[in-house]
Amino acid sequence: MRLSNLADYAVVTMSAAARHCGGGRTSACELAAETGLPTPTVQKLVSKLTAAGLLRSVRGAGGGLQLARPAAAITVADIVEAVEGPIALTHCLDANCCDYESGCTVRPHWPLINNALRGALAEIPLTRLTAQREVA
Repeated sequence: MRLSNLADYAVVTMSAAARHCGGGRTSACELAAETGLPTPTVQKLVSKLTAAGLLRSVRGAGGGLQLARPAAAITVADIVEAVEGPIALTHCLDANCCDYESGCTVRPHWPLINNALRGALAEIPLTRLTAQREVA
């Protein structure tokens, strides 16, 4: 399983935004420059992240972008779901899209697996991603 590039870039963008906490606001252009991501991509992400309630846009003089809640209260799961939708490893739970559904013994267990994956991502707060990397 791999995250889409957009989900990966959303985590990178939110990490950069979190580094501005307490230091004022930032802009999509500044986040793009900091991360090296294309400005249109960051603008698209900012729109999705704002709609999901992870970023807040403040208008006017001194306006810009800021986290909508403390970085410690935002998780990797929140960020991924803002871009990708609900975290799930298979599509078979969304609709009857599997030709083998009637004989599948694993289908009833996918919610457990999906919840475990989401739980693991929900254990990683944004603050952990903005901390200096420890050298071993």
